[in-house]
Amino acid sequence: MEELDLKKLIGIFWNKRLHIIVITLVAIIIGAVYSFYFVTPVYESYSTLVLVKDTAKTTTGEDEVEQTITSSDLGLAQNLIGTYSQLVKSKSILRKTINNLGINESETTLEKKITVKEIDDTEMLKITVRDEDPVQAMRVSNEVTSVFADTVSDIYKINNVYVVDTAEESIVPCNVNHIRDIIIFFAIGIVISVIY
Repeated sequence: MEELDLKKLIGIFWNKRLHIIVITLVAIIIGAVYSFYFVTPVYESYSTLVLVKDTAKTTTGEDEVEQTITSSDLGLAQNLIGTYSQLVKSKSILRKTINNLGINESETTLEKKITVKEIDDTEMLKITVRDEDPVQAMRVSNEVTSVFADTVSDIYKINNVYVVDTAEESIVPCNVNHIRDIIIFFAIGIVISVIY
């Protein structure tokens, strides 16, 4: 088997350096054009909720005693996280959100825009909405959160869902990163030119 002559290989690359530079530059230009003109910006807004024990007070005689949160209450809240995560994206909540906001979207389309996740093994939920319109993303996130809290109250007859952070309008798209896109196309250009 013929040994690879490193000096010869470097010589080949050096002789073709103009081709390598041109191919790489073309790839960078394509990447820049794609990133700036062909990627549709998508904006992300989120609200966070915390699940706690209902703060209703019990009355014993003439004294009001405020209920305290126990470890079993926290355990119950932790168990409800999974149920609540599914409930947020239920058809009834999505339908009510669509009607309240008067938006022209199907439940299926809206469901795909919503992500619900637990925050680091806590009793907190993060409801994230992605949309091409930053105002719409914010409105949907806040409305879904509000409808969800009302629905939990109706179903479980408790008020244990509290909004920690309301959604805010995002000014920076979550899916656009010009530098990253250009670096990726630069790498593609290098690979193509080397193969050539």
